[in-house]
Amino acid sequence: MSDLLSRRLSEGRPLLADGATGTNLFNMGLESGDAPELWNEEHPGKIRALYRGAVEAGSDLFLTNSFGSNAARLKLHDAAHRAFDLSRMAAELGREVADTAERPVIVAGSMGPTGEIMAPMGALTVAQATEIFLEQAEGLKAGGVDVLWVETISAADEYRAAAEAARLADMPWCGTMSFDTAGRTMMGLTAADMVALVEGLPHPPLAFGANCGVGASDLLRTVLGFAAQGAERPIIAKGNAGIPKYVDGHIHYDGTPDLMALYARLAVDSGATIVGGCCGTTPDHLRAMRVALDKHVPGPRPSLDDVTAALGGFSSATDGLDGPAAPPRPRRRGRSSG
Repeated sequence: MSDLLSRRLSEGRPLLADGATGTNLFNMGLESGDAPELWNEEHPGKIRALYRGAVEAGSDLFLTNSFGSNAARLKLHDAAHRAFDLSRMAAELGREVADTAERPVIVAGSMGPTGEIMAPMGALTVAQATEIFLEQAEGLKAGGVDVLWVETISAADEYRAAAEAARLADMPWCGTMSFDTAGRTMMGLTAADMVALVEGLPHPPLAFGANCGVGASDLLRTVLGFAAQGAERPIIAKGNAGIPKYVDGHIHYDGTPDLMALYARLAVDSGATIVGGCCGTTPDHLRAMRVALDKHVPGPRPSLDDVTAALGGFSSATDGLDGPAAPPRPRRRGRSSG
């Protein structure tokens, strides 16, 4: 195992990932509807500050500002032709911050979904998705990321396409899906489905798991679902900081640093090796999570009742593993980079 993430995973200690990208950039002045990836060129100082916020809070790895820097996403901003360059810029800024840190920090190249519906329900084929992801992966690789980080995926074929792009780019990768529809992804996959999908890939991820979704409780229910399948590959838990609420014209997540610290400890006991936050997670949350992980003494795997008692109730009565799903209702995936 020669890459930095593999070396850190081999140490056997939980790793702290970063928090939100979108939330923190909105706090820096990003306007709703703007493409965060354009800030890699227009406001590089703010992107460095975003990365440094995670590093200074104690994160072992941070994601680059490239969630939507694929051609399918960027065409919405008349910038599809800039996918490679904007991805490279995001990575270069991350490399700069990591290389000046006082400890080894992993730069993970964020790759979000295309936003298109996969065939046969939509028009996007696996070959086309692979080409889109490969361009982004090559840009991130050129910029110096340590690992590719595929996130917020809902369709099995889109996950397969990202995996193939990582293989063609000759890069290690991690990949998470968002289980935001009664314990399933938007396209109907359960935790068990994802474990089977991951283990059947020709170029499997170093680690896999769940991100975003509804709230910390729901995400840990999914992590427990992964563990129940006997998954031996490292598991990622990157949950939102509570539940979003509309306050004074802005979206506010109600999860406190103390709640996210408790979530971090429960995530490790549930089976996660890499723990971070998604939407709403700020450096203040990360600092509390860092302390919690450093002080945590491993305990027994929590029950669902333990999770809800600590973090609040689930958003649905099911985790998707107790019966067939209703037919998926495809919709364009919104931006969910935090």
